[in-house]
Amino acid sequence: MATPPPAPDRAAFLTALVSLALVLASESRVCCGFATFGFDVHHLFSDPVKGVLAVDRLPEKGSLEYYKVMAMRDRAIHGRRLAAASSSSSGNQTVLTFSSGNETILSPYLGYLHYANVSVGTPSLSYLVALDTGSDLFWLPCDCKSCVNGLKTSSGQTIDFNIYSPNASSTSAEVPCNSTMCGQRSQCSSALSSCDYQVVYLSNGTSSTGILVEDVLHLTTDDNQSKAVNAKITFGCGQIQTGSFLDGAAPNGLFGLGMTNMSVPSILAEEGLTSNSFSMCFGPDGIGRISFGDKGSSDQGETPFNLRQSHPTYNITLTQINVGGTAQDVEFSAIFDSGTSFTYLNDPAYTFIGETFNSLAQEKRHSSDSSIPFEYCYDLSPNQSSFETATLNMTLKGGDQFYVTNPIEVISDQASSIYCLALVKSGDVNIIGQNFMTGYRIVFDRERMVLGWKSSNCYSATDSSTLPISPTNSSPPAIAVNPQDTSGSGNNSVAGNSSSSMSIHSHLIPFICTFVMILFPILAIV
Repeated sequence: MATPPPAPDRAAFLTALVSLALVLASESRVCCGFATFGFDVHHLFSDPVKGVLAVDRLPEKGSLEYYKVMAMRDRAIHGRRLAAASSSSSGNQTVLTFSSGNETILSPYLGYLHYANVSVGTPSLSYLVALDTGSDLFWLPCDCKSCVNGLKTSSGQTIDFNIYSPNASSTSAEVPCNSTMCGQRSQCSSALSSCDYQVVYLSNGTSSTGILVEDVLHLTTDDNQSKAVNAKITFGCGQIQTGSFLDGAAPNGLFGLGMTNMSVPSILAEEGLTSNSFSMCFGPDGIGRISFGDKGSSDQGETPFNLRQSHPTYNITLTQINVGGTAQDVEFSAIFDSGTSFTYLNDPAYTFIGETFNSLAQEKRHSSDSSIPFEYCYDLSPNQSSFETATLNMTLKGGDQFYVTNPIEVISDQASSIYCLALVKSGDVNIIGQNFMTGYRIVFDRERMVLGWKSSNCYSATDSSTLPISPTNSSPPAIAVNPQDTSGSGNNSVAGNSSSSMSIHSHLIPFICTFVMILFPILAIV
């Protein structure tokens, strides 16, 4: 049975998403060889997303509400991450994008930071799916027995989600139990019966259950020809969602980016469409890209992954930390996780960074405040226009250095401003979060099993030297209290990128912290 035409509200919503994608689409280039599939990445709290979606109650970046919400979201994901853990040159490639648009947005709940609008099936339908480097399976709500059907606006109007149905797509087929993609072959009644799946996220009883299907993921080459590429992929027909998936986390599907053969990057590589690698890049204003098949460049920094056979993750080893010229040798593992907003480290690394940073700070330390997720914060005087902060540099296994361009955050209201070392003490796993990745293209090369990084402006598939990533000395940069975004400005200074400050409107902190955790302040699950 064909899917009915979209209702006016839904059509308007999808039009807004597509419009945002067109406005923010990156420049294309022509190359040859393996393809690279890419799309732009935008933060839910970024100005472009708030402008198009008319979200006027989201916390401003730089406000106390913003950092409280992001820290709350980080804490929600850690249980799932821990549970899961226990149980060539880019010039030779062509950039490709999702045919339904490059636009993505961020959700601050359960760690699914970035969303992409992807197109699946024949005829194609669009789905707003959460991107997750910490899981593998791509699944969509499908022939639902228990799932989210749409969002309700503050005015009471309903925006319907597309719900996938194998019967409505002429290119859909069930995955049989004898398929190598079926992980529950031992439980099948016969070799040709449908392959069941269940992914359990041990956080708030969250799970997705259904059957595996094959269908077409619609992609296009990101060059002058815009050639259509229809990739046959295996994904989950999610008939039953539970827990947080019914409360706002990944309400319209989840796009796994993990290491197993079930993830979309693995499938694209297995089909010969891309190299078995992808990159993610995030700018200070929330705009970025993800590119499938991107193997980075010969001049990027690199470090090997530490692989665990039971549950491989993007885990690396740090060997030295340098704060403002003071170095300490270390040896510990950390996960590079774009699904975590801030960086979380155990002792002794956490205390070394914090106390060394504190000894070099020139401003008075802010009195302890439990409402702020960071421990090391400092008061700025009312007339202060800039300040200096210690540099932070990490040496990874193999000897390459990773200079953190954005180790601090500025939190402002109409009366005062403070700046904080955006680092949180962890009691368990070490995580290098998105804030430490700002200004880089991070390459997850699963062929060579290395993590790569290189300075990038995050606005196009080509690299840029917008940010001075590897300074030759340890002198602290001057940070502007009210820096301007560098998008399109040509401003190459560290000061314009190491911190940000925005006015906040001190309204209804409990309302924001609670309702944003569900999804959007103006939207509700229906």
